Amino acid sequence: MIQLPASYQEYLDGKDERFIQTVRPILLQSAADKLHGVRVVDNPSGHQAHLDESIPYGTIIEDID
Repeated sequence: MIQLPASYQEYLDGKDERFIQTVRPILLQSAADKLHGVRVVDNPSGHQAHLDESIPYGTIIEDID
């Protein structure tokens, strides 16, 4: 099983379940590759998360669309 880095787990702490279900698959992908960080975008339809080559592994950046 893939282990999330502490920074990702801390990011999820206190978030609601729907948000966690949205971003966790991308956090797991990042943790498996250990190459890139994650950008979480808040847009009118909700949240999206994706790997971002410009963000170092273990880092999450929130952005607004």
